[in-house]
Amino acid sequence: MKEERIFFKSGELDIEGLYAPSDGQKGVVITHPHPMMGGSMRNNVVFALVLAFYQNGFSTLRFNFRGVGRSGGIYDDGIGEQEDVKGAMDFLTENGKKDIFLTGYSFGAWVNTRLIADQDFLSDIIMVSPPIDFLDFDFSGQKGKVGLVICGDSDQFCPIDRLRGITEEIGCRLEIVGGADHFYFGKEDVIAGYLDDYLGPKKKKGVKHFA
Repeated sequence: MKEERIFFKSGELDIEGLYAPSDGQKGVVITHPHPMMGGSMRNNVVFALVLAFYQNGFSTLRFNFRGVGRSGGIYDDGIGEQEDVKGAMDFLTENGKKDIFLTGYSFGAWVNTRLIADQDFLSDIIMVSPPIDFLDFDFSGQKGKVGLVICGDSDQFCPIDRLRGITEEIGCRLEIVGGADHFYFGKEDVIAGYLDDYLGPKKKKGVKHFA
C-alpha cells in the first residue's frame, strides 16, 4: 500500500490527508480521535482501519481535522470538523468513487454521526469505540445507516451494556474486542480481523467476542 500526501478543500481551508488509491469504485473516509487529546490521522487504530480497508479493495483517505498537523484552521468543537468530512467525501467522489464508506474512531465516530443524518448517498457507516459516556451522541435517525460498531470490553468511555442497547435499537452489528480498552494497543489486528469478516461476501448480524 502506498499513500500519497494530498490536500483537499473544506470551505476556505486546506485539509491534509493521506490517500491510497485502488482500482474500482469503492472508497472509505476514516476519521481520527479527539484533536485536543493528541488525536491525528497517524493514530494506531486509524492505520489498522486503513490497512484493512485497502486489503479489501478500497481506496482509503485518512486526514487531519482542521488545526491538526498541516491542516488549516482551528478546532471547532465538531462543527467545522463535519465540513472536513464532507470535503473528504467530495475528494473521493471527484476521484471516481461511488461506493463510499465512512468510518470513524472515537471523536471521529462522533463527528460522523452528527453528519450522516442528512447524507443518504453513503454506502455504509462503521464506528470504532464511539465515546458515548464522554460526548453527547444522538443516534436518532441512524437506524439502517450504521452497519458495524466495534468496541473493547474494557473501554473507559463506551460501556458495553449501554452500547449493546444502542446497536440493537439502530439495528447494526456489534463486535466486542476482549481485553481491549479505548486505545487498543496490541489489539489492532483484532479490529482488522473484524473488519475483514464484515467486508467479506457474507455479512452476519449479531455479536462476536475475540480475545
